[in-house]
Amino acid sequence: MTDVRVAVEQPSRADLDVIHATLAATYWSPGVPREVVERGCANAICAIARDADGALVGFGRVISDRASFAWLCDVFVLPAAQGRGVARALVGTLRAHPELQGLRRWLLATRDAHGVYAPLGFAPLAAPERWMEIFELTPHRRDA
Repeated sequence: MTDVRVAVEQPSRADLDVIHATLAATYWSPGVPREVVERGCANAICAIARDADGALVGFGRVISDRASFAWLCDVFVLPAAQGRGVARALVGTLRAHPELQGLRRWLLATRDAHGVYAPLGFAPLAAPERWMEIFELTPHRRDA
């Protein structure tokens, strides 16, 4: 991963083009509108992985009250950079952020990347029966 740099930063307009296109094609946010991605990034702590030329190759963000809770979400690595520890570096960078220290709980949801997150300390919910949710996969697709 020596040719990839990870930093906490807000995405540029060009970065948002890549982030939006990637997220809109994922299982967790299919068809998400660009304005939703922009608003989500503006209200989160974002980490971006860049290659030696400065191009975005990975992304992740944290939604947090910066006191007790953090939700890690939208982590992805573009295909050309996969398998080189970029996702773990993104998560490690976010976990080390000064405003996210001393939190009681970090959460994430994944369908297929448990092997990425488990070595970083994430585990299945200890008491899933305590958790409830309202879940709408594509709220932006509702008919008016």
